[in-house]
Formats: sequence, C-alpha cells, structure tokens
Amino acid sequence: MHRIINRIGIICLGLLFMIPLLWTAVTSVTPAENMLTRINPFAVQNPTFANYLEAWSTIPFPVYYRNTLLIVGGILGVQLLTATMAAYAFARLRFLGQSAMFILFLVQVMIPPDILIFPNYSIMKELHLIDTKWAIMIPYWASSFGVFLLRQSYKQIPYELDESSRVDGCRWWQTLWHIYLPSTIPTYVAFALISISTHWSNFMWPLIVTDSVANRPLTVGIAIFAQSFETGAQWGVVTAATLLVISPLLIAFFFFQKQFVESFMHAGIK
Repeated sequence: MHRIINRIGIICLGLLFMIPLLWTAVTSVTPAENMLTRINPFAVQNPTFANYLEAWSTIPFPVYYRNTLLIVGGILGVQLLTATMAAYAFARLRFLGQSAMFILFLVQVMIPPDILIFPNYSIMKELHLIDTKWAIMIPYWASSFGVFLLRQSYKQIPYELDESSRVDGCRWWQTLWHIYLPSTIPTYVAFALISISTHWSNFMWPLIVTDSVANRPLTVGIAIFAQSFETGAQWGVVTAATLLVISPLLIAFFFFQKQFVESFMHAGIK
C-alpha cells in the first residue's frame, strides 16, 4: 500500500514539474497571431515551426553553442583534475592540518556562489579578463563538492591495494590512475552530470563578466534576446529559443537516464 502511494505521489510530482515544459513546447509552435487570443494555454491551432526558424535566424546560436561548450568543457576538465588531486590527498595522505583544511573545503559547499560575485569580479578585473571565457571558467575550477564526493569514494577502496601497488613499484600517480580512477567511474559520471547541467544553465556570473556576443553563453544570449520584445506577441519565438537552449540536456538525459540514475545511486547522493 505504501509503495502504491509513493508511486502515485512521484507521478503527481513528475506531472507537476512537467507543466512548465509542456507550456513552453506548446507555446513554441503557436502562431504569433494566435498567441494573445487563445483561451487554453495548452491547446494550439495550426501549429507551426516558423518560431524555431525565426529564433535560429535571429539569434547567433552557433556562436552561443560554441561558447557554452567551451566553457562547460573547460570547467569540467579542470574540475576533474583538481578534485581528483585534492580528494586523493584528503583520503590517503597524512599531513599537518589535514582535518582543519578539509573542514574549510566543506564550509565552501554551504557558501552561496552569489556572495562571491563581487570579489570574483574584482579579481577578474585586476587580471584584465573581463569579457573573456576565462573569466567565466576560472572561479569554478575548484569544486569543494567534487572533492568531498571523490574523497568519500576513495576512502571506500581498501588501503591494501595501495600497499600492493607500492610493492609492485608503482608511484602514487600510477596507483591513482590504475586503481582509484577505474573503481570510481560512476562517481565521476555523477559529478560530471552535475557540473555540466549546472554550468550549462549558469546565468548570473556570465551575465556580469561578458559584454560581447563572442563570449556570451546560451543562457545570457537568450535572456538578452527575450528582453528585446516589449509585448507578449513574440513569446512563441522566445519559447522556441528556450527549447533550443535546453534541448541538448533533455536529449542527453533521455538517452542516458539509466546511467544517470545508477551513477547517483552508486555515488550515494540522496
């Protein structure tokens, strides 16, 4: 009985969260002349894909997609490197102040990123990196959450494997590469999914540090495009552009949803 109630609750919550996406999809194929006269927001007559064509021809999507891919990939690549090194140090090495330093890392998880906007902007300005992709990426190159997640996974690996690798003549980086990384692939997948989805949809920081189309990601570009309309008659174009922005994440989730769920279950994320 409890299982049935839980499933019904999950289905209801899923449908509730799908309402905005459904409205966006319906609005994106609604002709502009029917936008302000329709009574049912989830019904559309004479659906058209002209909104998608207008959005694609109006917004420089190839530039925005390229910028977003470079930013997301650049952040994730460096995060994996720094989180791996730090997690291995906290999990297996012994040094003075280890516990206190790890607590400082955990404190960073509780600090909202918006609080650091002003100091980060000041640093980027001193480095003359404003309106560059580097300014968007650098503040996120170290992830305290990634360090914590990988450290917990590393500590589950028997320490005897380290000792065996040393007997075989392996250096620490060889032990890390051949033992720790293969054993924690689901954890890396879970963290990669979190990082990609977070920085793909990041808006506030890129909006502050970018001024040109050549460096704006998709989120900032679509927001500026939406502000150019003074009436709701063009919401069909705006919603079409929105779906073009989020479609890569939606497609990736539908194709890799099994790996998505399994990676989070293995990583112990509740």
